[in-house]
This record gives sequence, structure tokens and C-alpha cells, in this order.
Amino acid sequence: MLLHKFKWIYLALLSLVWGSSFILIKKGLVGLSALQVGSFRIIFAALFLILVGTKAIKKIKKHQWKWILVAGFLGNFFPVYLFSFAETEIDSAIASILNATTPLLTLILGALFFGAVFTQNKLIGVVVGFLGSFGLILSGASINPDQNHLYSLLVVIAAGCYAINVNVLKTKMSAISPLGIAAGSFLVVALPALLILWFSGFFALETFTSQIRLSLAYVGVLGVIGTGIAMIIFNKLVQISDPVFTTSVTYTIPVVALGWGILDGEVFSFWQLFSATVILAGVFIVNRSKKVFSKFRKQAT
Repeated sequence: MLLHKFKWIYLALLSLVWGSSFILIKKGLVGLSALQVGSFRIIFAALFLILVGTKAIKKIKKHQWKWILVAGFLGNFFPVYLFSFAETEIDSAIASILNATTPLLTLILGALFFGAVFTQNKLIGVVVGFLGSFGLILSGASINPDQNHLYSLLVVIAAGCYAINVNVLKTKMSAISPLGIAAGSFLVVALPALLILWFSGFFALETFTSQIRLSLAYVGVLGVIGTGIAMIIFNKLVQISDPVFTTSVTYTIPVVALGWGILDGEVFSFWQLFSATVILAGVFIVNRSKKVFSKFRKQAT
């Protein structure tokens, strides 16, 4: 019963933190390139998590590191860069809404590869959700013709990475502490991120403008709070709930992100808001069954 209460608290915290992440990415891109935003986000998160999670990393067993590697790249590395590149062309709130396809992809990939139950009700939800995603991309292209909305597909790919990761977390990594998973996964991607930052030309800059420094501050907050602390909460939530409930954070992330987007002057059409509602309706339908992931629980015990 106590865990049931905590999972809602964790869900609310993640909604606030991750809902604010999209506007922080947007602000980071003002003074930095997409590669630099992604790299600094990983590096800041890695420094924080390794600092607080050294003991937890030491407790990870040798045979568990292959799953840590999977979590590092699919749960963090690839999505971080994909979102950074996506927001060079699409609005931050649109990116957050498309991220709501994560529970739908979690269900599909869970059914295909991880033994999750796929009911008719879930199929309807998936179809509805993806119709909303398609409508959102088309309506976005009509209201912002100067933006390349093919970049929206990068968000869907990132959502697919998250979907695989959450299934792996639930079925393969329940014996590892949430801090250990977070710190270990960022440890394995820190060096690749540093190499990408080097090749991005950042260290060749002769001067650091106030805009670059401000962007670094935004990405610093994004890395430590929006990525480091959030990943610990997320991993804990995965362990005390099922994958679909965990990814239901994408219900409320768009609400927070939409608020930030409006405050930042982003414009939305009726059809965009309608398409966003359709996506969330699809996610709601997917989450209606209480026994969707019963097989996950059997595998984890």
C-alpha cells in the first residue's frame, strides 16, 4: 500500500522535471549546437551520478554490466541526441507530445519481445495513439511551414529507445538498485559523449559569449536535475510499478511542456491540440487494463 502511494509521488515529480526538460533543451540550443547540448547533458548528469553513486556502481555484478550498457545507450545516449536534433526544427511542446508515444511503443515491443500481454483493447489504443501522432506532425507542418517536421520522427525513434529500455529494466535489472542503474548507465556513455563534444568543435572556441554561458547553465540544470536525479526516480518507479504505468508519465509531461511553450511564445493550432488529445486518449486506452503486464511480474519474481 505504501509503495502504491509512492509511485504516484514519483510520477508527479517526473512529470514536473521531464515536462520542463524540453524548454531547457530549447534554451540550450540558443548558444550551443545539438551535439553540444546532448554531450553536455550527458556529461553533467554523469558527473553528478558518479559522484553520488560510486558505492552503488561497485555493487553491480560483472554479468549485469551488459544490461547497464543497454540502459546507457538506449535509455540515455541515443534519446538525448535525438531530442536535441529534433528541437532544432520543431517546437519543444510538440516534441513532448510526440514523446507520449512511449507507452504505446512499450506495449508493442513488450508484446513482441518480452512476453507482455497484447489485448484487443491495447491494439485500439495503439492505433488511436499513432493516428494522433500522424495528425500532430501534419498539423504542425501546416502551421509552421518553415520547420522541417520530418524531425518529428526523431522523437518517435527516441520514444522507441525508451520503450525498449523500460522493458529491459523491468525484466532484466530488478536486482540492481535504481541509483546503481542510473550511475552505471551514465558511466558507460560519458566517454562517448566527451568524444562527440570534442569533435563538435566546442573546445576550439576562442571566446565564450554570455549566450553560450547561459545555454551551458540551462543544460547544467537539465543534466543534473532533468536527467541525473530524474533517472534515479524513474528507475525506482519502474521497480515498484509496471512498465506501462511508468511510461504514463507521458500523460502529464505534455501539460507541463505546453505551459512552458506558451510562456515562451510558441503558437499552437486547434488541430495540434486536437491531435495531442487523440495521442493521450490512445495512451489512456492502453493503460485501462490492470493485468496488461502480468507476465512481467512473474518473470521478475
